[in-house]
Amino acid sequence: MESMAAVEMPVTVPAFDVSSRRPATAGLVLNSPNPPSLRDELVGVVGKAFRPRRTNGGDGGARRCAWALTALQAVFPVLQWGKTYDLKSFRSDVMAGLTLASLGIPQSIGYANLAKLDPQYGLYTSVVPPLIYAVMGTSREIAIGPVAVVSLLLSSMVQKIVDPATDPVTYRTLVFTVTFLAGVFQVSFGLFRLGFLVDFLSHAAIVGFMGGAAIVIGLQQLKGLLGLSKFTNSTDVVSVAKAVFSALHDPWHPGNFLIGCSFLIFILATRFIGRRYKKLFWLSAISPLVSVILSTAMVYATRADKHGVKIIREVHAGLNPSSVKQIQLNGPYTTECAKIAIICAVIALTEAIAVGRSFASIKGYKLDGNKEMIAMGCSNIAGSMSSCYVATGSFSRTAVNFSAGARSTVSNIVMAVTVLIALELFMKLLYYTPMAVLASIILSALPGLIDIREAWSIWKVDKMDFLICLGAFVGVLFGSVEIGLGVALAISFAKIIIQSIRPQVEVLGRLQGTNIFCSVRQYPVACRTPAIQVIRIDTSFLCFINATFIKERIIEWVRAEVEASNEKARERVHSVVLDMSNVVNIDTSGLVGLEEIHKDLVSLGIQIAIASPGWQAIQKMKLGHVVDRIGEEWIFLTVSEAVEGCLTEHKGSATEC
Repeated sequence: MESMAAVEMPVTVPAFDVSSRRPATAGLVLNSPNPPSLRDELVGVVGKAFRPRRTNGGDGGARRCAWALTALQAVFPVLQWGKTYDLKSFRSDVMAGLTLASLGIPQSIGYANLAKLDPQYGLYTSVVPPLIYAVMGTSREIAIGPVAVVSLLLSSMVQKIVDPATDPVTYRTLVFTVTFLAGVFQVSFGLFRLGFLVDFLSHAAIVGFMGGAAIVIGLQQLKGLLGLSKFTNSTDVVSVAKAVFSALHDPWHPGNFLIGCSFLIFILATRFIGRRYKKLFWLSAISPLVSVILSTAMVYATRADKHGVKIIREVHAGLNPSSVKQIQLNGPYTTECAKIAIICAVIALTEAIAVGRSFASIKGYKLDGNKEMIAMGCSNIAGSMSSCYVATGSFSRTAVNFSAGARSTVSNIVMAVTVLIALELFMKLLYYTPMAVLASIILSALPGLIDIREAWSIWKVDKMDFLICLGAFVGVLFGSVEIGLGVALAISFAKIIIQSIRPQVEVLGRLQGTNIFCSVRQYPVACRTPAIQVIRIDTSFLCFINATFIKERIIEWVRAEVEASNEKARERVHSVVLDMSNVVNIDTSGLVGLEEIHKDLVSLGIQIAIASPGWQAIQKMKLGHVVDRIGEEWIFLTVSEAVEGCLTEHKGSATEC
């Protein structure tokens, strides 16, 4: 192996004004323009939400027409991609939509049962929201409709206000009100660029929440799978276990269990075949519909309903009835509905955007998150007025849509039309559909929600994130959906607060032959500068929550450097350079902390220099007169310039490595 001699790179020393010790670039820090105010930023965010792109050229009338067209295309993306839509794409979308409907019809019925609504409401939710999303959404593959987690959220929280078994009319009224408010929240998130609210649920929290919710949903299906007449409304695992054990003492009919398990095995087997042989993906897509048809025929032929097999019985046929008058915005439960709506809105958006972005990255296009929020919100607002409950993007149906070759949101339109035809013509045929087969369809969709591999990856990468994941999982499993989300959010905020209270404060050294300063702990080869202590503050906001900790850490290090050494060492430490390149902003407590650091260092006979403070930070330091107290000549653009300035001031007192 050849050995190469190390070549030392020359260090570029900034040009200094000898009389003022300031490099030529130092004035850039203090003379930068004022940063935008909070008012300017808010106006800019709102203006960007409503302002379309500018168009150049043409007279006033042409510009206004172009402006209007651009605004319409921003709200209805179908006007943009529809120009290039062709017959070949339409054929692909028709096939994908029909395949999607074969999966969506039985799933929608099952999810309506999970939401404690009559079966037709799940089918209604697969008609109106997909149609609205098709003209407003930006994802080409996402399939809109009811999903398991949101159905569980609704049933578990709304039933605490009104019991659906004793007062189903009021229960439906509250569900439609929650759906309307969830849509309003989602539209607001998109219009005012509030998508960061969705990010409050971290990836780890979502993994734990989805896993816990999947198990809870599975336990809830024991009622249909075992054909139980009495069952608990609670969702925690302890209550469900008690309900199952107490129900086993009552007479129960094994026919329900036999039907449910048989078709669950059938659906899982077809899914395995579809994954093993990609060309047979359609098997897994149609298996739920085949299960419904076969099980319904079997029950009808054998009159199994006379022998204890639970069946759906009547499913109302026809178009979605209007539910506008059932939305109550000034009723006694409006506040409770708003609380449930915000949770459902965030969870639904989190799932939809995650699903949409996953498939958009595969196809190589960018998903507009804010437009997705507006499209999803408008879908739910329209849905709430037409007897639908909260809809969002389903991962299982989107995967089928993608595999079936969907080219655009037209596949959602085809699916909606197919479901509409089924509502008009085929609902009477579902009378003998066993409840156990609906339970098996829901159970078959749950393994995709439990991501053990991702949980293990979170454990290996970040133990604190795993604690968030575990908190959400255990909270949902042994408490409730709200408790699980609350625990995850509490741990997440505790993590943020802990990291904010105790940010990293690092001693820096120079990489030999360069002007690069980095942490001596992370890079032991970095050389500390004799006579000068270079310290970096690793927080974006120097504020009341961390100013005292940072001040004490810096003074502690400097005192240790001075007091633990002999008299020569005391003379050698003459300057401290604070690297504030990571400090974007600062509040009054941070300013007081800097002043106290300056006073303590002056009392020790040590000069302070500040390098590369953030835009907001330097403006507040000037307004708070911190710059005047420290001295304008000690504010520098880079760490290397600050070090050179300190060395120039104390020329000959130390030599740099």
